[in-house]
Amino acid sequence: MKILLGHSYFQHFDPKLEAAHQPYPPLGTLVAGALLREAGHDVVVFDAMLATSTAGWSTMLDEHAPDAAVLFEDNFNYLSKMCLGRMREAALEMLGAAASRSVFAVAAGSDASDNARIYLDAGADAVISGEGDEALLDLLAARSDGLSIDGQAGVTIAIPSDGGKELVSGPARPNMKQLDAIPFAARDLVDIDAYKAVWAEHHPRFSLNVVTTRGCPYHCNWCSKPIWGQRYNARSPENVVEELVELRDSYQPDHIWFADDIFGLKPGWIQRFDELVTEHDVRVPFKCLSRPDLLVRKDTAERLGAAGCDEVWIGAESGSQKILDAMEKGTTVDQIVEAADRVHAAGYRIAFFIQFGYPGETLEDIDATLDLIRRARPDDIGISVAYPLPGTPFYDRVEKELGSVRHWVDSSDLAMLFDGPYPTEFYRSLHERVHTEYRLRKTLWAVRSEGGSRASGLDLRTIARAGRDAAMLPVRILQTKRLAKPSERAIAELSVELDRTQAAAPSE
Repeated sequence: MKILLGHSYFQHFDPKLEAAHQPYPPLGTLVAGALLREAGHDVVVFDAMLATSTAGWSTMLDEHAPDAAVLFEDNFNYLSKMCLGRMREAALEMLGAAASRSVFAVAAGSDASDNARIYLDAGADAVISGEGDEALLDLLAARSDGLSIDGQAGVTIAIPSDGGKELVSGPARPNMKQLDAIPFAARDLVDIDAYKAVWAEHHPRFSLNVVTTRGCPYHCNWCSKPIWGQRYNARSPENVVEELVELRDSYQPDHIWFADDIFGLKPGWIQRFDELVTEHDVRVPFKCLSRPDLLVRKDTAERLGAAGCDEVWIGAESGSQKILDAMEKGTTVDQIVEAADRVHAAGYRIAFFIQFGYPGETLEDIDATLDLIRRARPDDIGISVAYPLPGTPFYDRVEKELGSVRHWVDSSDLAMLFDGPYPTEFYRSLHERVHTEYRLRKTLWAVRSEGGSRASGLDLRTIARAGRDAAMLPVRILQTKRLAKPSERAIAELSVELDRTQAAAPSE
């Protein structure tokens, strides 16, 4: 079959990511492309990442006249777990364009898995839920052979019923376990030179993405897992290094982003990977995601650095143990601090994801998070607010408080979608306050480090920015205090806690 394959993550529609100028090819989409070609299909790709509108998708529908148009989202892009409004609008528009041309249309991805009816109503003939690779191959094979797709594993379709449409879903499909058998992403289906040009214009090095695992076995109760559930499957270090050799020979990246939810979880995996990158001469700087409890296990932090890691991101989330426990993170504040100390001692960078606004969080918990940042001195921070994702215990807890707006427009939105501890304006102000203090402290840490400002690479622009931050910080703090008005939820929770305390107090 002739297949038009695409995705709907347009970096152009996300101002925060557009300003960063760090585009990566749609890895999951290109793995699907490799599997489709291996099955004998003729595949072309519409790459939304560097596009500025959906017009190119429509043009390719007309030029290639495909037998099927497939929106296969890159599930290794963590932002695709969220329903970003502009991306969903683009996806629905693209499906509508296929439907208007009577092209068999398929949608696969996190948002489609959670909201099959929306995608079917927009023009999709089938929606794939969960891990989509094998389901897509089977779906297209059935379509090619003229067989029914009703009841196919992992596939939802709509059938006419009493003047409307009834959704019919096949059984869940087990995840793929033998990941070494999957072909490498078909990067030749997109314009890698265009990516390289963006990186060359804005950064001193060119980075490409690789994934070594699928899924995450941990139980953070706010983290959505519509694709792989609680499963975690890994490629062998040998297979990953083979792909790195191919990338070196074909594209010469200066840096690698390992896009796994958790990198190197299996015991001994990082140590073996360290040996192999040396053996095959493919040690290049890379960044990855890990957890504080993993980094402090045995020699993991040290061997990760030895293998080439120059930056590791962890979900620190909060400096309050109470909030970490409420999130079911399974980590401690002490582990976060120790992980930062060990990574710094090993000579590379550590960065924190920070989350504010989880139910029950107080100003004291926020202060504890600020104190964690001051103590651990991360090399970068990313701040967000609690975001209810369908299919999570957190979502179930706050679903009744959700209004008609249930998703952000883009990744910098920071809107509170439920009745959180404080209003949206507070968290947006807090975001500015924390970043202002962080930038100022980071400059001061550099100045006070051994060798002073010259050794730390400070320039006049950085010093001037520190001066502006020092002047603005008191203003930011006052703004945040002024907006710190507890929500109805917070007041109710405080009332319940006071009643509980009074009931437990001994009578005179």
